[in-house]
Parts: sequence; C-alpha cells; structure tokens
Amino acid sequence: MMNHRQLPIALLTALAVVFCIRETIHAAPAPKPAETAMNAAKPGPWGQLESSPIYLEAPDFLLAGVPKPNSVPHWSFAGADGASLLALFRRAGLPDTMQQRLLDAKRWTSQDGVLTLYPLVPDLEAMTPEMRGVIYPELAKTPLNEFHHDPIFILGGLDEWLHDSELSAEMQALVRKMTYRRGRALAFSDLRTLLTHAHTEAEVQHIFKTATRTRTLVANIRIPANSDPKAIAAYWTGGHADSDILPLLESLAERDCGTTLDITHLLPALARRRLYTYPTPDLATRGRMPDCHWTSLNFFSRSPQDYYLDTRLASQRVLQNYATVQPPYRFGDILFFNNAAGETIHSCVFIADDIVYTKNGENSLSPWILMRLGDVQEIYLASPEFTMIGYREKPAR
Repeated sequence: MMNHRQLPIALLTALAVVFCIRETIHAAPAPKPAETAMNAAKPGPWGQLESSPIYLEAPDFLLAGVPKPNSVPHWSFAGADGASLLALFRRAGLPDTMQQRLLDAKRWTSQDGVLTLYPLVPDLEAMTPEMRGVIYPELAKTPLNEFHHDPIFILGGLDEWLHDSELSAEMQALVRKMTYRRGRALAFSDLRTLLTHAHTEAEVQHIFKTATRTRTLVANIRIPANSDPKAIAAYWTGGHADSDILPLLESLAERDCGTTLDITHLLPALARRRLYTYPTPDLATRGRMPDCHWTSLNFFSRSPQDYYLDTRLASQRVLQNYATVQPPYRFGDILFFNNAAGETIHSCVFIADDIVYTKNGENSLSPWILMRLGDVQEIYLASPEFTMIGYREKPAR
C-alpha cells in the first residue's frame, strides 16, 4: 500500500452542537487560512449538510519525536544502469551539462542493484516542473526515495497552503518553484533541498511544520425544528441497529428553533474518537501503525480489530463480507483505489455528498480526517488506468 505525506495536527472535534441562540458546547479551533465560509452540500438522504475546509499542522511535541532527514539530496534507482538513466534524463529534457554531472561516476554509488545519484542543489533548483513530472514518478517507485515515494500533496491551492506558514520569503519562493504535478495533484518532494537553506533550528522547525500542513473539513448537519429524527438516523446509522446516535437526534429535533450539529457526533464510536487525531506511540507496539485499510474496515467497530493490519486478512475480510456497489454511495461504504496493475493503493469511507473519512498513510504524522472525495481522487487516481470501486458490507445473517 502506498503511504503519502499529507502530514497534519491533532485537533479537537470542532463546532460541536450549535444551538439556534448561537450557544456552542465546544468552540471550534480557528482555521489557519482565510477560507471559513460553510458551503451547503447537495440535497440527499443525509439531510441538510454543510462543510468548510481548515488546515491542520502537526503539534510540536509530535514533531520533536520524528527523526529529521539529512539535507543531502539523492536519487535512488533500483535495477537501473547508466544507459536507462541517460534515456530518462533525455526524455525529461535535462540540460546536457546536468546529465553529465548526474552520470559522473564520482557522484553516484551502486549497491545491491540500486544506483544512487547525488544531484547538486543548484541543478535541482533549476529544474522545471515538467522535468520533475518525468523523473519524480520514476523515483517514486522505491521507498528509498521517501519524499518522492510519499510526496507532500498540496490541496486547495499553493497560496492557501503557504498562508501563515512561517517560512521565509526565500523558502516560499523555492517551494513555488519546485512543486510539480503528480497525476492531477500538486506535489512537493524536495524537502532536503529546502533544508539546505535553513540557517537556524527554528527555520528547520518551520520547514517541518509547514510540511505537515493538510487540508481537512469540518462539517455540520442542520436539524430543522420538529423534524423526524428517525429519517435522518436511517441514513447515518448505515443499517447498523446498534448505533447510539438516535437519542441525540431525537432530543435536538424537539427544539423549537432547530439545531446545527457537528457530524463528528454522528460517526460510529471508534471513528468519532479518532477524527482529527494522530496515532499514539503505543500503536506502534502492534507491529504497524494503522493505515487506510485498518481505518476503513474498522469504521463501524466499537473497538479496533488489529488483524486488519495484515493486508492478507484485510483482503479476505473484504472478499467475504462486502459486495461491490455502484453510485450513489451511502454512509459507511468503502471506496478502494486501484493502480494500473490492479493493486489496491488506498481506501476510504464514504460519509455523505462528496465527503469521505480517511487516513492517508501509515506513518504517525498522518491523522484521521474528513476530505472531499475529489481531493482524494486527485491524489490516488493519478492516471486514467487507475480505478475507484465501491464496496458495501453485506447484511448480517
């Protein structure tokens, strides 16, 4: 499974219950960028839904425990030789002088079938987005190139992503220059190059803080006065009779002036606890950090089933207990993303309209978040050969 670096921050559940007199039970955190307006969703069985994007960043205490890479850029190619690399560099349109420097035997090493080149920082900074768009997908084929294999994906626009980033003007200009398209998504992989411009520990911290910025959503459902709570609950329980949300919906529907409710309160118990949070260090003792498949298959679980960390057992669970479905999807359906080879590279859970519940990666800096399905598709449907398939849990016998 592919893990990508969309690395964000632990966030308390936002916008809890907002009553008609504007009384709020839990205050929402101030979003980083200026985009704060709530946008109405399409009409559907989920009710009157609205959402707004915010940005999260990893907290300092979590970043402090993450090893920082060195600032020496390198490109590793498994199974490559000089001839194949020369063909790649020519296809990318690299200048002849840069090709010569890259293929200079003094600037590369070979070990266990892996050829590693050490490009010069000025050469990296001189590359165009089009050059990166040819070479970096090749580098992404091996996790030895960690920031190419798992790049920083920038959703919502570069200006918005850099807003309040605390990066210097020089570093912001470098980020703008060194972003590239990976499929339909805007990506950045040259974190090591950026580190060469850091002069203080504080600047290093700003770089890593910015690298963890991720776009997520807060979403509310409007419950009109004297509405039928069972009609709303029929959708938000996903057919699970043991859901515990009906008492809350019944109480809110009795209010004369209606209510706005953060949909966090409508998620199943485990998903509700995880949303906007990061994996705690103790989860690593289970052999692997929770990934997207663990997240998707545990969506309706009251306590986590850690055998889903085993890809083979997770696949068996899907084959035995789920059936493929076509749109329109409903609450709790799992969306699987497959590459051109038919390998499943990601999964997420459909919530409502175009909102999904996801964990984008296995690493400890990847939180549980809400995202727009279109943003997830930008990342994981990198080419027309990639596909998305919906699965729905079969009714219990």
